[in-house]
Amino acid sequence: MLSDIFKAVSILWGNEGLYESTSTFIQEGKLFMQDGYTPIMEGITNLHNDIMFFIFVILGFVCWMLFITVYIFRVSSNERPTNVTHGTLIEVIWTVTPTLILLVIALPTFALLYSMDEGIEPEITVKAIGHQWYWSYEYSDFYGSMDANSTLSESDGGHVAFDSFMVNDADFDDWSQLRLLEVDNPLILPVDTHIRMLVTSADVLHSWAVPSLGVKMDAVPGRLNQLSMFINHTGTFYGQCSEICGTNHGFMPIKILAVTRSQYLNWWFLVW
Repeated sequence: MLSDIFKAVSILWGNEGLYESTSTFIQEGKLFMQDGYTPIMEGITNLHNDIMFFIFVILGFVCWMLFITVYIFRVSSNERPTNVTHGTLIEVIWTVTPTLILLVIALPTFALLYSMDEGIEPEITVKAIGHQWYWSYEYSDFYGSMDANSTLSESDGGHVAFDSFMVNDADFDDWSQLRLLEVDNPLILPVDTHIRMLVTSADVLHSWAVPSLGVKMDAVPGRLNQLSMFINHTGTFYGQCSEICGTNHGFMPIKILAVTRSQYLNWWFLVW
């Protein structure tokens, strides 16, 4: 398997601790979003926290106004209600204030949306292909020949392709593996590298999503969708198909092993 090959590279180069040090960043009972390990996910988390500030301020103001209104204009102190039905000043305030709040929220939102769609010149291109019910990956940046005993397969054009299936509970090597999230061949990517993911499907609609990396892209048959990643932390990241695609929709996980650039190159040299 690819993970075994990478572990062999780590030991070969005297860095066996690097493989074991990779963590899943999954914590039981944790609330809110997963920690972000790409600039995009960090931006999503920060935008969420900023908007929550405005939400709590507005919620507090509305609750205060409701309480004051009910208290001041209760029947016991206002037996004869006022006839005033309009107020120019208050109407201007409750129209302009929400507009300004929306503008303050819109500026960082548009900046984040633009950065999510911005196509930076990639250093590595990987294609993810959804199947019922597993993922296939293709590296198109490296060329060479494969030996007959390799777990990878060479397709036309010289690029490397392999399938990634979920590992059944009975096949777990140790107790630390995660049920419904472990795969036999993880996707190995380097950190501090601009990565382009091309996402498509071979049969029905799928969705390639990894929450801690802030990426989610639909896999549509006959169409290539693109997303960019810049992983800034080594580790193991998990995701799942996020589009209902049939009976085994919940059994096609995504596992990404993020390693240093030197480790990534060492892994490639051993594969070739």
